[in-house]
Amino acid sequence: MNYLVDTHYLLWSLIDPSQIGKHVTQILTDAQTIKYVSKISFWEIALKYSIGKLKLEGTTPEGVLTTSRESGFKILDISEDDIATSYRLPFVENHKDPFDRLIIWHCIRNDMVLVTADIRLRSYEQHGLKLAV
Repeated sequence: MNYLVDTHYLLWSLIDPSQIGKHVTQILTDAQTIKYVSKISFWEIALKYSIGKLKLEGTTPEGVLTTSRESGFKILDISEDDIATSYRLPFVENHKDPFDRLIIWHCIRNDMVLVTADIRLRSYEQHGLKLAV
């Protein structure tokens, strides 16, 4: 099974692993699974860091990228087709975050399981999203 780790879990795994529950810890430490991070997450981190909405404990967005690679995460590229077809993901009530929507669409198109702490994303399961929460 291939897993795509959302931005929160990426940051928690690198900066504050105590935030991660047992189930997700098992996924992240299982040598048999491939754990990916979308390039979208690095864009989100950089943007939120630049406007002061995200504080990184003793690192920078570049440091997060380097540490992600060193920690064994695979970086998942996003294709022009993924971006251009993202409008096909239906809107669900009370959820319009553009980074989440791109990551969700990225998972659906690449048949991956999204590792997330955001239970609001369960609304997207009816549209093909597979979740590990």
